Amino acid sequence: MLIVETIARIRREFFVKGKPIKEIVRDLRVSRNTVRKVLRSGATSFEYERDVQPLPKLGRWRDDLDRQLRSNEAKAARERLTLIRIFEGLRALGYEGGYDAVRRYARAWRRSHAATTADAFVPLTFAPGEAYQFDWSHEIVLLGGTTVTVKVAHLRLCHSRMMFVRSYPRETQEMVFDAHDRAFGFFRGACRRGLYDNMKTAVDTVFLGKDRAYNRRFLQLCAHYLVEPTACTPAASWEKGQVENQVGLVRERFFTPRLRFKSYEEMNGWLLDQCVVHAKAHRHPEFTEQTIWSVFEAERPKLVPYAGRFDGFHALTASVSKTCLVRFDNNKYSVMAKAIGRPIEIHAYADRIVIRQDGEVVGEHSRCFGRNQTVYDPWHYVPVLARKPGALRNGAPFKNWVLPAAIDRVRRKLAGAEDGDRQMVHILTAVLIDGLAMVETACAEALHQGVHSSDVVLNILARQRDPVAPMAILTPDALRLRHEPLADCARYDNLRRVG
Repeated sequence: MLIVETIARIRREFFVKGKPIKEIVRDLRVSRNTVRKVLRSGATSFEYERDVQPLPKLGRWRDDLDRQLRSNEAKAARERLTLIRIFEGLRALGYEGGYDAVRRYARAWRRSHAATTADAFVPLTFAPGEAYQFDWSHEIVLLGGTTVTVKVAHLRLCHSRMMFVRSYPRETQEMVFDAHDRAFGFFRGACRRGLYDNMKTAVDTVFLGKDRAYNRRFLQLCAHYLVEPTACTPAASWEKGQVENQVGLVRERFFTPRLRFKSYEEMNGWLLDQCVVHAKAHRHPEFTEQTIWSVFEAERPKLVPYAGRFDGFHALTASVSKTCLVRFDNNKYSVMAKAIGRPIEIHAYADRIVIRQDGEVVGEHSRCFGRNQTVYDPWHYVPVLARKPGALRNGAPFKNWVLPAAIDRVRRKLAGAEDGDRQMVHILTAVLIDGLAMVETACAEALHQGVHSSDVVLNILARQRDPVAPMAILTPDALRLRHEPLADCARYDNLRRVG
């Protein structure tokens, strides 16, 4: 094959220097026909393409190989055979050629049979309030001095391109509920459709086409906000391309360089501010004369009105241990002592744990995302102290217990008494009946009088519980005595003498 440098030299030797063809053939050591071809065609390069590829060994097996390639291409990606497996199947039929010939043929076959629009996309447009897109991403931040991978929820309005971003420790269902509620609260409304991938917290089963079996609780969320859920085709992320692009934009603009925060609350407040700043500073890709924020403000009246907070919890049943503890998510939480012996239901929210029994709340705590930690509420164990007052000193729930100032002073004073623990338990038990505020007031009054025994505090509480004295009744003038009787003890002496 002639290279372009040789062709250029032949042309220069003939047209510029005026050398004859015979001399050019001798100097460049090429054939006379080649020189004539270059000079007559005027071309600056020549390429050789074989019209028909000879397949001496594979030729008679082409139909079988085509059939196997078509069958393999029609299968799902995870079920497709590799070329080695196809080659082995062809050898089992009697093919005696090599693997390279099969590989080259398969490559050419794929090029010729690939869809012409395989990498092409259709631009999408959405009406105001028509749809939003939701997705998750994983980002690395420094939280409280520790490197943490946080799960970031992304929600984007398709028309205005307004985005909402919030970080969570988990990617669980209750986090999905919380992200939707906070986003719709920020937007002051929801859209008529929501576009999702096939995340397990929303979709239980993926059928052919667009049919999905959605999670029951997720359907309750959509019903609350009047949203119609729409799941994308598996491995077709372009169907929610806006939020996919948002993930990359947020990672580049918000999380680079690595963020440093003390808590999730501080980080989420900063992220929300950045969403607003970005929307006010960047122009809308379609309405180039307006910012994203101005288009968002115009879209707000077209949104489905915000329906209020959805009770978004993940529920499961559990049992209560003899130490009044319930295990959830590798941690333990305390409940009221009366809950022992019967099953309870845990309602796990994004930020708290609510424990119910027969519809009654028997425990509520801020959610802990560590491992092997125990969260106590000391008031859950106060009824147990009535039987075991000595546990007040060394009981784990009462370690570093912060009480109101007056009650804590009484506790310190009773610590030196012989039955101080029992007296303090009587005072704490009164909180369950009269409330913390009344007991604190009674303790303060007792300390003001210079005493601190439980009998005095309970007596003050009893007087506070007594009903108010009835109002005095005014006597009408017609019933008023004209001569009111006088108390005279001498009359009794006269009666005694007479007797």
